[in-house]
Amino acid sequence: MLYNVSYNDPETRRLIENDVGKVLSLRQRWKLNGSGSPKLHITSSSIQIHNLLVVDNSLNVCNIELREKGIIVRFRSRLQTYALPIPYYKLNVYKGRAEEYSIYRDNYFVKIKANRKPIHDFFKKVSQQKGDTGFEYVDDL
Repeated sequence: MLYNVSYNDPETRRLIENDVGKVLSLRQRWKLNGSGSPKLHITSSSIQIHNLLVVDNSLNVCNIELREKGIIVRFRSRLQTYALPIPYYKLNVYKGRAEEYSIYRDNYFVKIKANRKPIHDFFKKVSQQKGDTGFEYVDDL
């Protein structure tokens, strides 16, 4: 679900924290060498996100934040900030072309241009985090 996070709304914050968990602690961020992505350029997106991005004449950019149980994709349109929380169990990351990553959650998707090494390194970190939060017991399968 796409949320408008421009204003401090406790209900929206609670819904996002239920989906992807709380913010990583300082120790976890230090261990990961940071929990935020560099500036990411959006090449294409689902219709819901595209309708928000097309009303603005600025560059279509986003950033990704790692959380305990997922990621948050944030982008701006006009003066509003939107967030797409994606839990790890719903996160699908594809590398279609050599310089493009696709991030999917249900019927939402964002395709990101990856023309620099820090972007590739960040997506390695995302896939590592997703793998680390896998099943703990055989009964969970």
